[in-house]
Amino acid sequence: MKLVECVPNFSEGRDKKILDAIAAAAGSVEGVKVLDVDPGADTNRTVFTLVGPIDRIVDGAFAAIKAGLELIDMRKHSGAHARQGACDVCPFVPLGETTMDECVELAKELGRKVGEELQIPVFLYEAAATRPERKSIVDIRVGEYEALEEKLKDPMFVPDFGPTRFNARAGATVIGARDFLIAYNINLNTRDKKIAKDIALEIRDKGRFLRDDRGKKMLGEDGKALRQPGMFQNCKATGWVIEEYRCAQVTMNLTNHKVSPPHLVFDAVCKLAEERGCRVTGSEIVGLVPLDVMVTAGKHYLKRQGATCGVSTDDIIDITVKSMGLADVAPFEPNRKIIEFQIRDKNAGLMGLTCSGFVDELASDSPAPGGGSVAALCGSLSAALTAMVGTLTYGKKKFKKVFEEMDRVGEEAVQLKEFFSRAVDDDTDAFNRVMDAMRAPKGTDEEIARRDELIQEATKGAVLVPLSVVEKSADAARLAGVMAKRGNPASLSDAGVASLCARLAAQGAYYNVLINLPGVEDDGWVTKTHQTAKEALEATFAVCDEIDQSVRETLETQASR
Repeated sequence: MKLVECVPNFSEGRDKKILDAIAAAAGSVEGVKVLDVDPGADTNRTVFTLVGPIDRIVDGAFAAIKAGLELIDMRKHSGAHARQGACDVCPFVPLGETTMDECVELAKELGRKVGEELQIPVFLYEAAATRPERKSIVDIRVGEYEALEEKLKDPMFVPDFGPTRFNARAGATVIGARDFLIAYNINLNTRDKKIAKDIALEIRDKGRFLRDDRGKKMLGEDGKALRQPGMFQNCKATGWVIEEYRCAQVTMNLTNHKVSPPHLVFDAVCKLAEERGCRVTGSEIVGLVPLDVMVTAGKHYLKRQGATCGVSTDDIIDITVKSMGLADVAPFEPNRKIIEFQIRDKNAGLMGLTCSGFVDELASDSPAPGGGSVAALCGSLSAALTAMVGTLTYGKKKFKKVFEEMDRVGEEAVQLKEFFSRAVDDDTDAFNRVMDAMRAPKGTDEEIARRDELIQEATKGAVLVPLSVVEKSADAARLAGVMAKRGNPASLSDAGVASLCARLAAQGAYYNVLINLPGVEDDGWVTKTHQTAKEALEATFAVCDEIDQSVRETLETQASR
């Protein structure tokens, strides 16, 4: 699923009952999880961290904002942090495959909903800003709550959504979209703060002031001090000493991990530390981190070792933790530290069962899991075998010519394996949603109409999951074919079995598409979907037929000698 982080900041940091009520409201939305609540008494402000699917996160944020407005009165608020509203700011942050453009649309959707339904002035900022002067929340919030009433009378300060009149109790809300912020510290084997600060000046985006031979700041023609830019953009850094750890740290906020990823910063600090006669002993990520940050880092270090990236996500994460010393001062627990792992327990569901547990569940009198989940499982087995063949080929000198291809195909196979693994549970979940829709109330005409709508929506979902499995099975077959032709010959039988599993995944999923299609009333949708599934099935069979014939002939020839 596509996930989004939402970080609403509320102007209340002292009353636990209010904070608990806001958290409960956000968490009451199905699929939305409250990962963190960080209150500050002096600032009288609390940062909530929510994560949820892209189609639910707006509901979670709206529920939190609505609860906060009912409980917080800005007329009584005071605190050290700048603020102009009960829910002062609410940014959306893309995770995984979610794009910034999608988060901008979420910001607009929430802004419109808050403005219209709660009658609060709403301003869009950062990536969602509608004009340059509203890019920064600092510019929007000039004068804070106390200046808001007069500012709203200015035609140049018309909100993006909601009324222009002053809401004394709620103030105004700023909603937007921004990149994920990573709080990251790198530990040195010294307690000299000067060294840490000096390294921070080298890496931070602002860099350091240019100085002449006498140590005085050099000025430009405009009279302003000149700077030597730092090594990394979107990096705010300084140095300090942490007595608890008995070491100096280079501490930083990375505001765009795609531009300046933690692993590249870590490598640079390692080099800078050695130039100053000390060493990096490890590092720590404060708070949560997106999965793609960990995976990108792991692949970086695997490539530096000359190893294939076609290994499991767990192994890649382990490489990242070891390479960057992320367990130097405290254990790094992926299930707690990685956002995506918190929102979806990788040990839960059907794929969290043992093999015997899955088979026992399959043999029970429950109609789900059934053939659709088994078909998806066959797809995951196909992709896993392909990844294995790639690993057994990569790194062996006699196959050097295909190293690059084995790495690429193996990595793609691992991603397919994870897709099929998710589909095992998705298929059962889709069936259960159909059953839930069937049980919806039908006492009135309105309820009957709503029930029919729910059934149609759920039935389409029960078609789309196996349809995606059929389509991806063609990719699984294609990758198995690459391994059968150019992979390690000693693993030819494994590539052949990968092809057979891809065929079974496609045909089994196709059967599940067919059995659910009659329940959909939209004839045009049915015809188009059926044709798509049929074409994907035929494409898979064509590849698998060729692989099967080639593998069987080769193995039979070898066996007859």
